Amino acid sequence: MTSLIQKYNIPGPRYTSYPTVPYWDDTTFSKEKWLATFKQSFKESNQTEGISLYIHLPYCESLCTFCACHKHITKRHEVEQPYIDTVLKEWKLYVDLVDEIPVIKEIHLGGGTPTFFSKEELQRLIDGLFAQAKKHPEHEFSFEGHPNNTTYEQLQTLYDLGFTRVSFGVQDYNPKVQEAIHRIQPFEHVEQVTRWARDIGYTSISHDLVFGLPFQTKENVMYTINKTKELQPDRISFYSYAHVPWVKGVGQRGFNEDDLPKNEEKRELYEIGKQLFAAMGYIEIGMDHFALPTDSLYQATEAKTLHRNFMGYTANKTQLMIGLGMSAISDSWYGFAQNVKTVKEYEQLVNDGQIPVFRGHILSEEDLIIRQHILNIMCHFETSWQAPNLHISHLETHLEKLQEMVADDLLSIHANGLTVPEKARPFVRNICMAFDKKLHEKQPETKLFSMTI
Repeated sequence: MTSLIQKYNIPGPRYTSYPTVPYWDDTTFSKEKWLATFKQSFKESNQTEGISLYIHLPYCESLCTFCACHKHITKRHEVEQPYIDTVLKEWKLYVDLVDEIPVIKEIHLGGGTPTFFSKEELQRLIDGLFAQAKKHPEHEFSFEGHPNNTTYEQLQTLYDLGFTRVSFGVQDYNPKVQEAIHRIQPFEHVEQVTRWARDIGYTSISHDLVFGLPFQTKENVMYTINKTKELQPDRISFYSYAHVPWVKGVGQRGFNEDDLPKNEEKRELYEIGKQLFAAMGYIEIGMDHFALPTDSLYQATEAKTLHRNFMGYTANKTQLMIGLGMSAISDSWYGFAQNVKTVKEYEQLVNDGQIPVFRGHILSEEDLIIRQHILNIMCHFETSWQAPNLHISHLETHLEKLQEMVADDLLSIHANGLTVPEKARPFVRNICMAFDKKLHEKQPETKLFSMTI
């Protein structure tokens, strides 16, 4: 395995979309084309599966140096009210484009730090959304909570509004690691918010852990996971730290690159985690995710309904996902669109009555086919091109790129498809790259992606 990691550990996309953001075609994209795909997707799916909302709440009181999210650092909480006002105005701009009431199946509050916002502002946000929409009978609402500032009242308020899932960012419990990433967070804070959420009635509590952080050792990872075992969250996300300082600048230069675990050392951290999770009764879901058999993510895996989008893996699949807020990305299935990346410009455009999209991509028929295959591989570790609507042009070229991985026993190709064995899951991003026509047509000249393994 060590030699294979050395061989295949190359920069590559995480495939929360296809085409990936660096390969979006801005030259053929326009806001008008995006809104046409939005209307088409809304008409096709609203009354059946409903729609999803991702709402980006960008504020944080301090900067975590491992974070690659679009955020705005401030301790001034007077920014809450005008920002929520703007999000609700943006939502109305979309609602005014359709002729039926939106049916919301999924809401995810991300950031930034959603729990930067007071319970009153969070309630005003959700109430404002549903002043012009209704809930899908099988809705699932979730949010990201910072253990240091999530209050019992926030948890109760969001639960009363229909939220049943919460994800707490843990990363690592070692003080030296926490100091390096500027995320000082005692176990007692995580324990408290986890127990509060469970007592209130949340049915899915997730802890986000990260491996590959500066100064992190296998002893750190084992300690963090054993502490996590005490709280037994329903889900665990075990993310590989993506070191991309050329993208995010100073926020990811809070430590020396020599302080990071490398290659085999980093992969060993993952393998240790995986073994410990299995011993604790968790089942590996897709990449980076583990869930108890009672959790909806595992049930979606068993039912082959697991989905992946800009929010990562989700048990719910909706054709249309609208991103609201600064930098949020929307997905109509037929197109992607991203909002402007600063709070000032976002608020200015929305208050001027404009949907604040500044770039995107309209998918071609070929894009849609490749997207489905990559989704199949990422979610189910298999795909088939037998159906006429999944036929890939130049299939032989794609398969030729996979022959070395076949020789290394990392996948099997049969007449109508391929299957990825369990031992090859660490290499799934490499397998998807073989189908990534955009990537092969234009190899990046500069660093774009984190390492695949």
